[in-house]
Amino acid sequence: MWQKLDELDRDGLLRLQRLPGAPIWQPMARGISLSGDGAGYLLFALLLAELGGARGVAFLFAGLAAFAVELPIYWLLKNSLRRGRPCHVLGEVMASVEPHDRFSLPSGHTAAAFIFASLLAWYWPPLAGVAFAWASLVGLSRVLLGVHYPGDVLVGAGLGLWSAQLGLSWVG
Repeated sequence: MWQKLDELDRDGLLRLQRLPGAPIWQPMARGISLSGDGAGYLLFALLLAELGGARGVAFLFAGLAAFAVELPIYWLLKNSLRRGRPCHVLGEVMASVEPHDRFSLPSGHTAAAFIFASLLAWYWPPLAGVAFAWASLVGLSRVLLGVHYPGDVLVGAGLGLWSAQLGLSWVG
């Protein structure tokens, strides 16, 4: 079963990597991926806590709780499963960005983006569509850039959604 899933994952990655128009979508994918880097989440949450009243403060604390759950699980999975990144394992895949570490499963960028999108959707429901579209694009960008398989992104999204739910339940 795992072998079949791995084959599907590899095939999906290679199909996405072979999309035409790379000179157009690669710079966009880099920018979207960069928007999912870590420091921005804390800065944005602090800004919302300052400007958003009680809802902004709750957003900040739910985010802190969610990341307190997500980060150790992410680290444990990455370092236990030790799945090589496609750009390191598949000769035909070149990374368009420098990966933060050696392993690919789960996608930390995607997990963080889905935590953030979930919390935005909970506290500001009109932003839900935009937030989840952005989080999905962060995940897709990581595959297009050659640093994750589609399955890494799916697991990252699930981890982010679950962690956000836990963070929300702890904050109330």
